[in-house]
Amino acid sequence: MPQPQLSDLYDALVVGAGAAGLYAALCLPRHYRVGLISKDALALSASDWAQGGIAAAIAPEDSPELHIHDTLQAGAGLCDREAVEFLVRHAPQCIESLVNLGVEFDRHGTQLALTLEAAHSRRRVLHAADTTGRAVVSILGERVLQCPHITTIPEAFALSLWRHPQTGACQGVSVAYQGQIRWIRSRAVILATGGGGQVFAQTTNPALSTGDGVAIAYRAGALLRDLEFFQFHPTALTKPGAPHFLISEAVRGEGAHLVDAQGRRFAFDYHPQGELAPRDVVSRAIFSHLQATSAPHVWLDLRPIPRETIQKRFPNIFQVCQHWGIDIFSEPIPVAPAAHYWMGGIATDLQSRTSIPGLYAVGETASTGVHGANRLASNSLLECVVFGAQLAHLELLPLLEDETQQKVEVPLEALPAPAQLEAIATSLKALMWQSAGICRSAEVLEAAIAKLSGLQQEFEQLPSTQFFQNLQPGTLVQFPSPECDRTLRLWGETWNLLEIGQLILKSAVFRQESRGGHYRSDFSQTSAAWQTHTLIQNSRWWQSVPIPD
Repeated sequence: MPQPQLSDLYDALVVGAGAAGLYAALCLPRHYRVGLISKDALALSASDWAQGGIAAAIAPEDSPELHIHDTLQAGAGLCDREAVEFLVRHAPQCIESLVNLGVEFDRHGTQLALTLEAAHSRRRVLHAADTTGRAVVSILGERVLQCPHITTIPEAFALSLWRHPQTGACQGVSVAYQGQIRWIRSRAVILATGGGGQVFAQTTNPALSTGDGVAIAYRAGALLRDLEFFQFHPTALTKPGAPHFLISEAVRGEGAHLVDAQGRRFAFDYHPQGELAPRDVVSRAIFSHLQATSAPHVWLDLRPIPRETIQKRFPNIFQVCQHWGIDIFSEPIPVAPAAHYWMGGIATDLQSRTSIPGLYAVGETASTGVHGANRLASNSLLECVVFGAQLAHLELLPLLEDETQQKVEVPLEALPAPAQLEAIATSLKALMWQSAGICRSAEVLEAAIAKLSGLQQEFEQLPSTQFFQNLQPGTLVQFPSPECDRTLRLWGETWNLLEIGQLILKSAVFRQESRGGHYRSDFSQTSAAWQTHTLIQNSRWWQSVPIPD
C-alpha cells in the first residue's frame, strides 16, 4: 500500500495518534484540512495499552461531586479545582459520544458496567474487558480513516516546532518522512504524543513513549509544569525475560490481594485502605517492603476473585500471564512497581492552549491541572476525550507568508550511529531508574544530573547531532535512502529522552518536599510552602502562586 503524501500546508496538524490525537482530530471542524502524523502505525500507542478503563460519574449512587472529591484527594493538593470540575462535568457527555461512535463498553444487561479502582469511592470505571484502551483507540482509528478531511501520515517523526521569527507563533513542524526532513506549515499544531516512561529502565510504557511532545515544546520555549511528578504503577509483571506488563488495578478493585512471600497482606501496614490506597502510596509500600526484605518482587493473588469473573473481566491479563508460565487460577503473579504515567507536561488551559500562540497539547503530554501530584485511576483516558473535544472550538491563526525551502543532501558521515545512540539511551534509563525512581534525594539527584550532563556531551559531539541541530528552519533535507528514517527517529528519540531526563531530575531537586508521585527521603514530609506548581521555561524554574485548598 503506497504511503500517503505529506502536504506542505494544513489548517491543523495533530502530532500523535493515541486516544487524545485521534479524538482531537475527529472533533476539529470538518471544513479544516487536518493532518494526523504518527511515528508508528496508526494502531500503535500507549492508549492502546490502557487496561483499566475510563472514569465517569454516571451511576445513580454516584455524583460529580464525589468524582471531583476523589480526584482532588488523589492529587494531593496540586489539582486545579476548575480543571477537575471541567473534566468531571463533561465526562457523561464524552462517554455518550464514545458510545455513539461505536465503542462497546461492557454491560450488565442494557446498563453500562462499572467497576471500582483504587482511591475511587464509587464504582464508576467503564471498561471493555481489560483492553479498554484498545477498544477506544480501534474505533477512533476507524472513524478517522473514514473522514476525507483528515490525512493520516504513519511512520512520520516530528523533530521540532517551527515558530514564526516575528510573531513567535507556532507555524508548523519539521518532520522526518520518506527519506526527507520537511518543514510542514500549519495554522495550528496539536501535540498529542503521550508520555515519557521510556526514560526509566522499568516502565509499563511502550517503546514509543519517549517524551517527544514535551521535549520539542521545551526547546521551542513553551511553559512546562510539574515534571517531577511521575506515577509508578504498583503492579507490573516482574519475571526474568518478560516485559513489565501492567496488571490493572481493576484486579485489586475486584478483590485481588497484594501479599508478600508469606501470603500476608502487608499493604495495610502502610495505609488503612491496603492495596486500594492511592497508587503512589501502594507503590511506596511495595518499594519499602522490598527494601526491607531484599525480595525481588511481591505477589498479586487473584484467587479471591471468582474464576468466571476473571475470565470475563481480565482475559488479556490471563493470556499474558499464561504465556509466561503463570496460572493465575492457582498461583499469584510476581509484581513490582514500574514507571507508568507522567502527571506533568506542557501547561495548557481549559481549551488545550499552550503558552505559544497556535500550539495546543492534549492527553498525557499536556498538564491540564486535573491530575495534580498523583493521577486518579482511569482519569487519563477521560482527560484525552474531554480536552480533545475542546478543539471543536479551535480558531486558526492567519496564514503567514510562505518561505522557499532550500534543499540540502545529508552527508553520509552525518548519519547517526545506531549502536552509539542505543548505548546512550540505555545508560540514561538505568541512571533515571536508580536516581529518580520511587525514592529520591538531593545528593543522588545532583550526582545524576552531573552524569546525565556527560551523556548529553557525548550526544552533542556526534556528527549527526551537530548536523541536524544546526538545520535552519525551512531547510529541506534529503537522505541517501528512505531506510534512514528509522535511524533518524532513534536519534530524535535519544535527544528527547536526554532532554526530559534532565527536566525531571532538575524538577525533582527543585521541589523540596514529598507529595504524590514525588518522594524525597531528605524531605519526607509534605510542605504547605510547596502547595504550588513547578513551572519551567527556557531553563528557568520557579513556583506558581499557592494553590488553594
